Amino acid sequence: MAKKIAIGGDHAGFSLKEPLVAWLKEQGYEVKDFGTYTADSADYADFAHPVALAVEKGEFDAGVLVCGSGQGVAITANKHQGIRAALVWDTPLAALARQHNDANIICLPARFIAEETAFECVTIFLNTDFEGGRHATRVGKIAC
Repeated sequence: MAKKIAIGGDHAGFSLKEPLVAWLKEQGYEVKDFGTYTADSADYADFAHPVALAVEKGEFDAGVLVCGSGQGVAITANKHQGIRAALVWDTPLAALARQHNDANIICLPARFIAEETAFECVTIFLNTDFEGGRHATRVGKIAC
């Protein structure tokens, strides 16, 4: 069964989100696009919260969020107790976000990452397992 991916982003992330949606579908993932659907100015929280909530509820296996710096969507998503959103701009960070932090949402900085690098990061993120062990103890201390 294909992994279910929730994706969203603001106007600054729109130009990267659109090819990511198409690419994820080509890779065989089931994708729900939570918007934005245009490059018109929009607030990142309006898209980060629905993606985070959907992942938190278990409706999706993972999430992808995109904004200009990746910071706004990461900060917003991490307000949700069940979310570990990781800001990623290169492949080693994508792997470590999963291996050590059990991240369930990858946040990409559209203004600072090439499209091909974003695809590589998402591929690694979605296909890397959490190592558990000492990292599970640490992850277990995150929630407030």
